[in-house]
Amino acid sequence: MTLEPLDAARHGAQLHAELHDPRDPVLWDYLPHGPFPDGGEQWERWLEAVQTAPDMLTYALVDARDGVAKGFGSYLRIDPPNGSIEIGNLAYGAAIQRTPATTETTYLFARHAFDELGYRRFEWKCNALNARSMAAAERLGFTFEGIFRQHWVVKGRNRDTAWFSILDGEWPALRAAFQAWLDPSNFDSGGRQLRSLGSLR
Repeated sequence: MTLEPLDAARHGAQLHAELHDPRDPVLWDYLPHGPFPDGGEQWERWLEAVQTAPDMLTYALVDARDGVAKGFGSYLRIDPPNGSIEIGNLAYGAAIQRTPATTETTYLFARHAFDELGYRRFEWKCNALNARSMAAAERLGFTFEGIFRQHWVVKGRNRDTAWFSILDGEWPALRAAFQAWLDPSNFDSGGRQLRSLGSLR
């Protein structure tokens, strides 16, 4: 995967098609916005607002094999004085779900935050009802820190928020595990992993 700064004009049509795939009808359930089934002006306005938002940096997740944007993700809660940054606003199209691409995406975000920007805390937050996101955070090596009860109201519903983090002292071992897991030698001819990420940590 390649992380490209979101460009609504360049990535918009691809992202709309990938993120409204009927193979995943619940993709937008726990996101604070969308879905945008009809595309058009509403989708374009929203994507442009995300692109220019002053409090987050959003990237299109571009598949290096075909150059198609198949999801997006953002840095949120960017707090340089305290060395803390969050990965969030994640949406993966059905074509890359449960593939190495999503693990690689988290690795790329984390590596940039820790190794290039010098952050000391990397956060993951999600709706406590979002079992897929909770399981992903734990598989990826984030440490569960607790639940913020009645944290938000999203789409007219209460949201209890689960908090996870990786700290800079934990990152070297996790980085090595990510690299070992993502190595092509860790996959058989059918693309199945030989060793799990958890076993490599």
